[in-house]
Amino acid sequence: MYNKVLFCATEDDHFNAFHLPYFEWFKEQGWEVHVAARGNMNLPFVDKKFDIPIERSPLSWNNRRAYTNLKFIIEENNYKVVHCHTPVGGVLTRLAARQGRKKGTKVVYTAHGFHFYSGAPIVNWLLYYPIEKWLSKMTDCLVTINLEDYQMAVKRRFKADKIAHVHGVGVDIDRFHSVEEHRKMQLREKLGYQPNDILMFYAAEFNENKNQRLLIEALALMKKNVAHARLVLAGEGILQEECKKLASQLGVCDMVDFLGYRKDIDDLLKISDIAVASSKREGLPVNIMEAMAASLPIIALDNRGHRELVINNRNGFIIEEENAESFSNKMKLLASEPVIRSILGSNGRKMVQQTYSTIKVVSEMSLLYTSQMEWRREGHNRWAIR
Repeated sequence: MYNKVLFCATEDDHFNAFHLPYFEWFKEQGWEVHVAARGNMNLPFVDKKFDIPIERSPLSWNNRRAYTNLKFIIEENNYKVVHCHTPVGGVLTRLAARQGRKKGTKVVYTAHGFHFYSGAPIVNWLLYYPIEKWLSKMTDCLVTINLEDYQMAVKRRFKADKIAHVHGVGVDIDRFHSVEEHRKMQLREKLGYQPNDILMFYAAEFNENKNQRLLIEALALMKKNVAHARLVLAGEGILQEECKKLASQLGVCDMVDFLGYRKDIDDLLKISDIAVASSKREGLPVNIMEAMAASLPIIALDNRGHRELVINNRNGFIIEEENAESFSNKMKLLASEPVIRSILGSNGRKMVQQTYSTIKVVSEMSLLYTSQMEWRREGHNRWAIR
């Protein structure tokens, strides 16, 4: 009989984007891999896929049915490990696994960024904090991906048997990397850009948190100084049309490219000069790590995830306040200084290779997985994998 592991999340695309290397690792160890999430995507390294109606909204009636389905799946299959992700997926799975834990199933939850954090709105603390603290009693290992969340969970005595810190979900440094100048120019021509364009890239959903308005306002302040600057925005979302109107109002619509949903982020990073990030809240953002792997200097708004990845004057700049002028000043600096761009970008690539690559992070998680059968309920150990 195979050892069996179940991965749970809200949507199966989450696994396709971030977790295939972990599926592969389990298969290499001889485990049977099951996945439960909404969707019917064909995922590699998966032996059995359960399409369950999890919704992002915690108030959705479908989540009652999803909970019932998860409970049956967990109790029927006698998993040794259940690893859940995403806020709603994490809540439903931990509730559904209560009986399974009594039979020895180990439940792992990865928090991809607590909604309660230093500076978060009080409503976030009132709503999310008590839920996460209560659910920690149903968690054998709570995995955090940034130091602030790790320290918060330890300081506030979350009841998980282990609290661990790992460095994100990993970046494929063989896919995300820089290219030689002649290849960069070939790719630019193919994608419709000129050799002297200064391309500033951001890949994110258009929503209030990702805050693309700030980047458009910053671009408008520098348009006279760097006429060949281009802001390249990949992604879709409810605020995309509003951002297009803002670009038109500020007279920079011909300097902003709204690319929509893209699958060639690696190529777009290869042709870019600067990575920008305006989000107000992040856990440990993959888009920044991918840009660092591609040797791009970073300009990012201050938040816990950006702060963990970007070090001023080492691999980029942190903008402490949501101020378009401050952002614009750093854009102008990097646009006019190719040597500085090169130094900062090279440093960022080294940081990813040393700490955030897929190989490094899978190694960190494998230590947690392989130690699970040794966990003891009587202790509350705190692990920080460095």
